[in-house]
Amino acid sequence: MKVLAPLDALVGAYGVYLVVTALLFGWRGLAPRPRRHGGGGTAGTSARDGREGRLAPDLDRRELVLTSAIAFVGATAVVVAVVGAVLPALALGAAAACWPTAAARARARRRRQAAADAWPRLLEEVALLAGSLGSSIPQALFEVGRTSPPELQPAFAAASRQWLVSTDLAASFDVLTRELADPTADAACETLLVAHEVGGSDLPRRLAALVEDRTVDLESRRDAVARQAGARFARRFVLLVPLGMALAGLAIGDGRAAYQSPGGQLTALLGLAMVAVCWMWSGRIMQLPSEERVFGA
Repeated sequence: MKVLAPLDALVGAYGVYLVVTALLFGWRGLAPRPRRHGGGGTAGTSARDGREGRLAPDLDRRELVLTSAIAFVGATAVVVAVVGAVLPALALGAAAACWPTAAARARARRRRQAAADAWPRLLEEVALLAGSLGSSIPQALFEVGRTSPPELQPAFAAASRQWLVSTDLAASFDVLTRELADPTADAACETLLVAHEVGGSDLPRRLAALVEDRTVDLESRRDAVARQAGARFARRFVLLVPLGMALAGLAIGDGRAAYQSPGGQLTALLGLAMVAVCWMWSGRIMQLPSEERVFGA
């Protein structure tokens, strides 16, 4: 029975890892990471991967696998050294292995938010160049793109190259919207494309309406995030309570031996699973709905 204990602990910890990654990242199957098919996948998955891939250049798969492996080994070794219990150590190691991916996705979300914050200013500059200064719409847009945030500049550069080669604004906007994969970029490009093809003098009015709509949306999201600040702090602080109780239990009597017993390990694993489920559930409750793309795909 003692020989099978490490195997049981490993299988249990891997089960916890699969549950955590399924709830947190939407991964499916028994493989450590989801398979990447060339033309498969759902529309939501492909759109999400596209946004993160283009606005998160540091989200490298091989680096994430290596970092996750290091985090798993390091966390498992630390917990085994402190507690001496294999099953909770493997469970915490599996949770630590998910952290690099979660951190990379958080950086990608911050990049997308910074790009969204910049669009009202960019549209105002396009309206000024194309309206008052008499520049053409492609010239105005690509000129503004050179002063856009670093997250947007590669996409503007690719679209500008497409324009210089083909002088086809629709194809250039296809490149821009594909690289950015952003709802505001889709709406801005469609507005500019219609104005370029149809003509007329109401482009400043159309862009002003789009700027107002984007500004209202950004302010609403900032207000929602500000209202959640206290709840987000409490959500992080609550993680320290089980940790403090676990450390206090180690210092009392034969607490370390209790953690090493089969019943103690299963109880600790159950507690960790409950904390993980509550953490992810509260995160989903506080998650703001992402704006759907209408024109782009």
